[in-house]
Amino acid sequence: MRAILRRQRTTLARVSESLRTRIEHASNRPLQRLASVPVWVPFVVVFALMLTGSFVGGWLGAVLLLVPVLFLTWLLYLTWPRLRTPERAMRLAVLALVVAIAVTQALPS
Repeated sequence: MRAILRRQRTTLARVSESLRTRIEHASNRPLQRLASVPVWVPFVVVFALMLTGSFVGGWLGAVLLLVPVLFLTWLLYLTWPRLRTPERAMRLAVLALVVAIAVTQALPS
């Protein structure tokens, strides 16, 4: 029984590792493009989308907020192994806050 559990864990680790490797490999080109633009451009674009989404309201506002959420989630996934616990917690808190604002925009009371 233990041998079966060990084999299953090893298989899951390989599948997980290969998924991470594939995502990292697929992200190389977009990350190179992102690195080629001035540092302030991604910050301004994310900030503008979040600010606009916060003020627009409705489904359009929620979509404008979810675009930066997807972008930041992708970056968080790529940097996760290199982050310490406090850094992970802060990034997750920011994502949770923006998702909460997006839900509030999409489903007003």
